[in-house]
Amino acid sequence: MKPFSKLNCLGLAFAGILATSCTEQPTAVADYQIVPMPLEMTTPQQNGFLLKSGETIYYTAGNEKMKKNAEFLASFIKEQTGIDLKVQEGDEESGIVLKLGLEANSPEAYRMTVDGKKVVIAAPSEAGVFYGIQTLRKSVSVHEGGGAIELPAVEINDSPRFSYRGMMLDVGRHMFTVDEIKTYIDMLALHNINRFHWHLSEDQGWRIEIKKYPKLTEIGSKRDETVIGRNSGEYDGKPYGGFYTQEQAKEIVAYAAERYITVIPEIDLPGHMQAALAAYPELGCTGGPYKVWTMWGVSDNVLCAGNDQTIQFIKDVLSEIIDIFPSKYIHVGGDECPKDKWKTCPKCQARIKALGIKSDSKHSKEEYLQSYVIGEAEKFLNEHGRNIIGWDEILEGGLAPNATVMSWRGEAGGIEAARQKHNVIMTPNTYLYFDYYQAKDTENEPLAIGGYLPMDRVYSYEPMPAELTPEEQKYITGVQANVWTEYMPTFAQVQYMTLPRMAALCETQWSTPDKKKDYAGFLKRTARLTKIYQLKGWNYATHIFDVNVKIEPNQETGKLDVNAYTIDDAPVYYTLDGTEPTTASLKYENGLSIDKTCVLRMAAIRPEGTSRITCDSISFCKSTAKPITMLQPINKAYEYNGAITLVDGMTGNRNYKTGRWIAFYGNDMEAVIDLKEATEISSMTLHTCVEKGDWIFDARGISVEVSDDNQTIKQVASETYPVMKETDPNQVYEHTLTFTPVKARYVKVKALSEKSIPAWHGGKGKTGYLFVDEIILN
Repeated sequence: MKPFSKLNCLGLAFAGILATSCTEQPTAVADYQIVPMPLEMTTPQQNGFLLKSGETIYYTAGNEKMKKNAEFLASFIKEQTGIDLKVQEGDEESGIVLKLGLEANSPEAYRMTVDGKKVVIAAPSEAGVFYGIQTLRKSVSVHEGGGAIELPAVEINDSPRFSYRGMMLDVGRHMFTVDEIKTYIDMLALHNINRFHWHLSEDQGWRIEIKKYPKLTEIGSKRDETVIGRNSGEYDGKPYGGFYTQEQAKEIVAYAAERYITVIPEIDLPGHMQAALAAYPELGCTGGPYKVWTMWGVSDNVLCAGNDQTIQFIKDVLSEIIDIFPSKYIHVGGDECPKDKWKTCPKCQARIKALGIKSDSKHSKEEYLQSYVIGEAEKFLNEHGRNIIGWDEILEGGLAPNATVMSWRGEAGGIEAARQKHNVIMTPNTYLYFDYYQAKDTENEPLAIGGYLPMDRVYSYEPMPAELTPEEQKYITGVQANVWTEYMPTFAQVQYMTLPRMAALCETQWSTPDKKKDYAGFLKRTARLTKIYQLKGWNYATHIFDVNVKIEPNQETGKLDVNAYTIDDAPVYYTLDGTEPTTASLKYENGLSIDKTCVLRMAAIRPEGTSRITCDSISFCKSTAKPITMLQPINKAYEYNGAITLVDGMTGNRNYKTGRWIAFYGNDMEAVIDLKEATEISSMTLHTCVEKGDWIFDARGISVEVSDDNQTIKQVASETYPVMKETDPNQVYEHTLTFTPVKARYVKVKALSEKSIPAWHGGKGKTGYLFVDEIILN
């Protein structure tokens, strides 16, 4: 694997060629094409303002927050341009003026006007002024040398779409220094994000000092060792631990508040509590002993819901949390809480009986018991003037009265909560989990949890579900992305996984949907933004500077059409024999057609260096690029390019979310391929991807049928496969059926899905997913 920090270097150079530079000109010109794109912008035909050393930033007299804003602006400009600005109280008719008094629907709105005499940033609140400052900062970008910069005349009126704009960071699995947390907050501020969701407790480590329960940090913050890779069974043998003192947490809260960011702490309960149970085993159903977990995943050791001590523990912990964190919201988790121990725990069953809880068609009695625990936490917080946020599992067993729901398992939980008139923060893993891979070539990426979430998918997210009525949509109050750190041991890797995907997130959070999203334009604006990343020394991913390759079967010609482009129209070179492209290789121009087995590699070659090299292995067979019809539906969540995925000449790897696989759920895969003329075939190969933990199982059977007229059919081969065992590996399975050579025009391939997950699995009796890729006929 190539180190991700080295991959960054090239992108930093690329970014430099995409933004205005003043190194060869005495006066540079600012550009208001920034991220996020402002709501309204008019450019009057008049002189602009010349930003140069010695100019003064004026701020509202006697207002310490505005003074701090002015100091921020001066420091940003100095850092990015070398220009020295003075800071002074007052409201002058020249210079740069920061002022309050703007009337707007949002307190975070601002207006920035630039003319020949002055720059004015006005807002209803100090926070609004701060966002205007970020716009000015990003418009200036990075101009080294200290020369003057022209700010063209403009009037910008801007305000955010969502009042809650969040980013989460998990420090339970891996934690980071106070200075690194402050850097993370600086990253949020640059992207107009106003909520820092801080995930502080996990099975793998408790990270916040609670003075009434000192063992939480004495014992619960330390694990003996850490599993290597994805629960490989091998461990590194190195003790891991650490926590934040209450004073450190307060320091971080204050640092964030200066940047108009609210820190929302999360104590995840009643599950994800094994670290707490290691410290206080009497809070568990079995009494322990417990150890801080050394592997990833979800422990089934959870807080005992039938124990009065547990409820008191929750209240005591939350009491200290609200003393540290002044946020209106406190996050109580509520996700991934296995109920196995509750089902056999006498205390939990006694609590169920005492509360008169019954199972029904909606929820089990244990799910209703979780609702009781969450309700107790909410009552306590409400009594102290706070409200709860929880993951969408808190819907199970009924929502606590004033709860806000974070919808992470897709959007269904958020839709249901909004219909129940509860506020919702949209944070679906399918669009906003930044621990997912951002490239298909996972071998050259740092290890990640899985998934596939490229920049364009993040940017495409529309958080307002069309299924909701306009009245119900009002309850969608925010959008957030999450960073889970099982596979991020260093802060540099957190940055790499977060940047520049955070730019796509912030445009979704801030900008209104009535302006049609323009991904190509967004990429150019993001390229300019990466100059600030570079200046700050932030480690960011450079995939946006790579060659974007799109390969599609052309069923008319029987070939694969290749289209490629780069963010800056850099020259692209390619090879078809698997060798690395150079300037001596074939140059890509206006499309490419492929009609044979090959390894296509493409690279953008700029004066600053060569981009990552793409690699697509293409195998031609008799079914490649032929018309294909599905007789049973593809699962919508994993439809990607649809049926043509099975005849596009490319096979998938272990990551089933790259778009190289399509899925079937609740029905079988049944496809008919039209070979266009009678063709002799004697074998069919089909691959399946198995990931049992995600309910993805192998096929239970495959059959091949042929026809001359697509009416009369004849089966030529079939196989059945046994129910998968727990010991069967997760991997790509190849199924090849051979048969006596036969001539036919139409070939129907059917693969049977798992209709009943076996008893050894947590989803026993439920339907399994079937993931398939290329149908290879020879």
